[in-house]
Amino acid sequence: MRPSLEGGRRLLSWILGGVVLGALMGGISPASGQKVGFLGEIFLNFLMMLVAPLVMTSMIVGVTNLGDFRKLGRIGWQTLAYYIATTGISVVIGIALVNVIRPGAGLIPTEARRSVQRGEFSFVQVVVGFVPKNIFEAMVEMKVLPLIVFSLLFGGALSAAGERGRTAVDFFRAVNEALMKLVHLIMYFAPLGVFGLVAARLGKAGGWEEFGPELSRVLSYSLTVLLGLTAHGALVLPLILWTLGGRRVVTYASRMSPALLTAFSTASSSATLPVTIECVVRRNEVSEEVAGFVLPLGATVNMDGTALYEAVAAIFIAQAYNIPLSPVQQMVVFLTATLASIGAAGIPQAGLVTMVMVLKAVDLPLEGIAMILTVDWLLDRFRTTVNVWGDSVGSAVLERVRSRT
Repeated sequence: MRPSLEGGRRLLSWILGGVVLGALMGGISPASGQKVGFLGEIFLNFLMMLVAPLVMTSMIVGVTNLGDFRKLGRIGWQTLAYYIATTGISVVIGIALVNVIRPGAGLIPTEARRSVQRGEFSFVQVVVGFVPKNIFEAMVEMKVLPLIVFSLLFGGALSAAGERGRTAVDFFRAVNEALMKLVHLIMYFAPLGVFGLVAARLGKAGGWEEFGPELSRVLSYSLTVLLGLTAHGALVLPLILWTLGGRRVVTYASRMSPALLTAFSTASSSATLPVTIECVVRRNEVSEEVAGFVLPLGATVNMDGTALYEAVAAIFIAQAYNIPLSPVQQMVVFLTATLASIGAAGIPQAGLVTMVMVLKAVDLPLEGIAMILTVDWLLDRFRTTVNVWGDSVGSAVLERVRSRT
């Protein structure tokens, strides 16, 4: 049953209240903010508990609903093309803004600049990580990309089994429906959970008194990232939703609000996935077969906000160390940030590793990462929100594309 609009608005207002109260408590009284952090941990654990089974059942159901393997290949390529295109657009926006604003210029005195050791990374690690050695180990360790690969193959095998596989397909459909009802119940706890997450994180940062000076030091950088995220999330993606998805932007976005606020509070696309599916399927009435295929994949490979942030951060570090980057080097930043964001979810400590990849690609000092770590936790919430918004827009777009092919 689809939740009423009145109930959805009431829940949204309570979640917004949780964000505001959490920011006030964590900012004014850091110790008190950390004490209520257990509420956020409970909420996050509830969501993470559902991620692995929901990814598997939604992907399996989505693949079996598509039926024909040729349709699976078609929507697969269309999905990847959409994700790569929107991620590329976000990186271009970030590179353009950081070159115009130049937030890193003069930040580090000449005498303080020095070279550092560089890390090692290979895309082979990402490719190998696609295939799980043990599916249960992948579930325990929350490795979403291997789960997606297994679910795609298993769903395809069930489709090929025909009538003999129908019992198993019905089972997974029933489990998927039950998990969605669980998500709906858990959302009643969301206001308290969001309150605890925001209060605890700001409390750990030392409240407004300690976090304020650190933010002011890299304020220009932070504003550049936020401006880029706003341009992509409030202009580019809505335009895509309206023109290619044929949806009313305000209506669609308002019905996605619980997922977007959950993304902001958890800073995790994977943890937000159950809520994202709930909002896309139940509230915005995107078909389950499309959403079940597109959203789990998007939570893993579609990182518009992350790619934009990494491009801005890399060029910001170059500016801070007064290292000029040629147009060719900036093109390398574009390609590396785009491709690294696609493989990020399969790598432990993904944000740090992919940032190392981008910096290494143009021979920038890795110690520059230290300058942005103090505000990274806050910016991470904004870029995750853009990531989830991009996934939800993709569902609407790809449903319309599929209906026309």
